[in-house]
Amino acid sequence: MDPWVWWAVAAALLGVLEVVTGGTLVFLMLAAGAATGAVVAGASGSVFLAVLAFAGVSAASLFGVRPIARRHMRTLGSTRSGTAALVGTEAVVLETVSGHDGRIKLGGETWSARAMDEQASFPPGATVHVLEIAGATAVVA
Repeated sequence: MDPWVWWAVAAALLGVLEVVTGGTLVFLMLAAGAATGAVVAGASGSVFLAVLAFAGVSAASLFGVRPIARRHMRTLGSTRSGTAALVGTEAVVLETVSGHDGRIKLGGETWSARAMDEQASFPPGATVHVLEIAGATAVVA
């Protein structure tokens, strides 16, 4: 069997290991090196050059690309979107907000709102904090 086939099999196995281990990106970087080794072995026929290519690409990926990718993956998990991004923001009361109903200006849009405490009441012009979004209603305090 040609050497490039062994490199391709190694790249595939390393890719599977990456999926199984839960995304540490180590095996993915080694898989990129093995894929490069397969290309070099197929193009040149030299096992020595393929090993050099594998080592070079794997090292560059592990120490150059992996830290950047890991940092990017961490920031993606902490970014809130949709209604979750509205929780914790301030809004301005447009119509008196009570424990049952009211209207606020939130993120440039008019939202229905109700006070978290059913006994509380916020007059128009007051600033409130969004505690949660329940359906299409902002729960404020």
